[in-house]
Amino acid sequence: MEPFRPLTCFYYAVSGDVRINPLHISVYMALLQQWNSNGANPILVFRTEIMKQVKISARHTYNKFRNNLNEYGYVCYYPSANGRTGSKVF
Repeated sequence: MEPFRPLTCFYYAVSGDVRINPLHISVYMALLQQWNSNGANPILVFRTEIMKQVKISARHTYNKFRNNLNEYGYVCYYPSANGRTGSKVF
């Protein structure tokens, strides 16, 4: 079986990044699963769905880790002005 390249690349990148902790990895994995399911780039994500998958109940916590992933260059996050359309993530 061939390795899943996006996952392999991510783990290689974060292995040396001391800023990344398990919650960052969990949020990234949920976003990666959305991308893998949809097969499109960008993906449209809804905070409540990702929070449920990652088992995070506080919006502040989710926003912090999602914003960190964006700031560190692991994802490109574009928030939606309308909660019904979802935010774009590359």
